[in-house]
Amino acid sequence: MNATLEKRAKNDSYKIFDTNLIMGTGEDYVLTVKDLPDNEKPREKLAALGPKNLSLAELLAVLLGVGTKKEEVMAMSKRIIKEYGEKAILNESSPEKLAAALDIPVSKASQIIVAFEIGRRFFAQKSGKPVFIRNANQAYEHLKGMAFSEKEQLRGLYLNSRRELIHDEVISVGSLTANIVHPREVFQPALNYSAVAVIIAHNHPSGDPEPTPPDIAVTRQLRDAGEVLGISLLDHLIIAQDKFKSII
Repeated sequence: MNATLEKRAKNDSYKIFDTNLIMGTGEDYVLTVKDLPDNEKPREKLAALGPKNLSLAELLAVLLGVGTKKEEVMAMSKRIIKEYGEKAILNESSPEKLAAALDIPVSKASQIIVAFEIGRRFFAQKSGKPVFIRNANQAYEHLKGMAFSEKEQLRGLYLNSRRELIHDEVISVGSLTANIVHPREVFQPALNYSAVAVIIAHNHPSGDPEPTPPDIAVTRQLRDAGEVLGISLLDHLIIAQDKFKSII
């Protein structure tokens, strides 16, 4: 080793800068999976305790494997469940829509959708009692988790002639206006699942359940479209915190 290299070896050391920083600050450290004790890491916990002892977020983190450059995998998993909702994500079928709504890569959205589809195929037989929705209170009980979403979300409940729930879908994420919500997005799932009626609902993150003029305009537009298709729009619920309003 020459003198220059020997001097550098003695005086210098490689500096590895951790890039796990909260976006926008450049200072605060984000706790990642690798920082957790071994018995709290999702994969290790799965191996030691089995899947029944993992939370849904932990199971999702195992499925996704890694996060992205801007979001660690456990943070991503918790946000996905919080923003989209457990019941809604179970029935989502479009990777592109899920990716756009949650600001995640399409590859991650595809992993989630494929995992739930595998589960559906293995356990195609209905388990437990069917869900019947016969009034606004029952619809609200099924959908009240929407109140905790930080984003405005439009959901559809699709029913057969016995008013049995046969499909639950997130139709759109974002402010509800007639320009954004097209009748075909609401009624296409009804045609796909042979539903005869639909209940739509959306949340007001502000906490105020009073309908806005766009809410009323969208409801009228969808009701008219349903009459043409022969599919009844039974209700439109606005959900906010622990209360709701029915427009129809």
